[in-house]
Amino acid sequence: MGGHYTGLHEWQITGLREECGVFGVYLSDCEADVSPMIYYGLYALQHRGQESAGIAVTDGLRLRYFKDMGLVSEVFDPKILNQLKGYSGIGHVRYSTTGSSYVANAQPLVVRYKGGDMALAHNGNLVNAVSLRGELEAQGAVFQTTSDTEVIANLISRAEGDDIKDVISQAMRQINGSYAVVILTNDAIIGVRDPYGIRPLCLGKLGDGYVLASESCALDAIGAEFVRDIKPGEGIAVSKNGVESFKIMDSPKMALCSFEFVYLARTDSVIDGAGVYRARINAGRMLAMEHPVQADMVIGVPDSGTTAAIGYAQQSGIPFGEGLIKNRYVGRTFIQPEQKMREEGVKVKLNALRETVKGKRIVMVDDSIVRGTTSSQIVEMLREAGAVEVHMRVSSPPVQYPCYFGIDTPSRDNLIGAMHTVKEIGDMIGVDSLGYLSVDGLVRSVAEAVGRYEFSASDCPYCLACFDGHYPVDVPEQGQKYLFENAGGRK
Repeated sequence: MGGHYTGLHEWQITGLREECGVFGVYLSDCEADVSPMIYYGLYALQHRGQESAGIAVTDGLRLRYFKDMGLVSEVFDPKILNQLKGYSGIGHVRYSTTGSSYVANAQPLVVRYKGGDMALAHNGNLVNAVSLRGELEAQGAVFQTTSDTEVIANLISRAEGDDIKDVISQAMRQINGSYAVVILTNDAIIGVRDPYGIRPLCLGKLGDGYVLASESCALDAIGAEFVRDIKPGEGIAVSKNGVESFKIMDSPKMALCSFEFVYLARTDSVIDGAGVYRARINAGRMLAMEHPVQADMVIGVPDSGTTAAIGYAQQSGIPFGEGLIKNRYVGRTFIQPEQKMREEGVKVKLNALRETVKGKRIVMVDDSIVRGTTSSQIVEMLREAGAVEVHMRVSSPPVQYPCYFGIDTPSRDNLIGAMHTVKEIGDMIGVDSLGYLSVDGLVRSVAEAVGRYEFSASDCPYCLACFDGHYPVDVPEQGQKYLFENAGGRK
């Protein structure tokens, strides 16, 4: 089973978009049906990708799958799920990082290799995908998609040996970049995490079975118990033999994406020991210490700025209130493919609450400013609703550098934080004052959430590259561009 082909079109990289979410379930009962569990797990990870969704399952003999463009609730219905019978399976929600936005690039990617059928779901971005793809094509490989996930599949299919753990280890050692990958075979699910731990992946227990997920909130959605995070450079194989850990490669250092705590992860998740909620509360408190202001009310830009706004209010003593009302039936504006759609989406998505903001000096807290267009529209809404002052506070440092590891940021000349001073940005978006959280403040906010206080921006287990330009992995020039993004395949 596979979703219908809707044609290829170029995806313009126009703004900050989420990454992807992966999920896998293995149950010891061969008569069990995992597809509803995977559906709810993906539903809990929907914030990580709203472009396409897919599920692949096996009954031990045959691998079945379905994927298509759209939200989880749009792609799957009871009839489709009823056809996906199996005791083990994986799922994926996606937006395009490398590879165009069309259904052939939706995941899981299902291929046949010497060991049988295999399905792969990948969160992250391979910075050497172009060179690897060229080498594989020279060896006779034929690619059906423009996704870098197919590069991983080809490397696995060409690796030597019969043990799936050894085969996967051989393949992953050729890859540079970020990845949290879940793989389904007819007798196991395997999860692997890149040696820097840039992308998150955790293990849960469900009765006699096990679950792999991008975030712990997806475990909660199906009643699974959190066991632990997968270590950087580690593989986990779940089969009838239980859970086996195996080393992919040594980890040079930990470099978990700090933007997970700023924006990407769901507030109720815990990643590598740090509660996202506590990290965002801490960020708001530190923001209030770094950038105090006289005001009447603190509001958050829902939903991503709300928790930090609560922290700002707690620290400053300024009352927290609702100043912006969100339409819950509109997706995140950042993932719209065209700038004009994003701009119009803000008006549909948010509305100022005149009753609470009129005549008040407002502190508006948001998680980040990428281009500034959305922020300026929200500020205008508040002023039209009667706010006499609008002071914007941002719970992360200025985004000054593109991300090459799974978050789709614009090129540097389109990042407002890279091209303008804080004063200039404040004038451009029309606020009375603007303050960003410092890099040290961000590091401290996450470090304190995990119960450690010795981290500094120069020596910490988090990737801060979008703020300071120090990438944990060397990025070749080819890896700095998305070269598969046209109707011809590669540029």
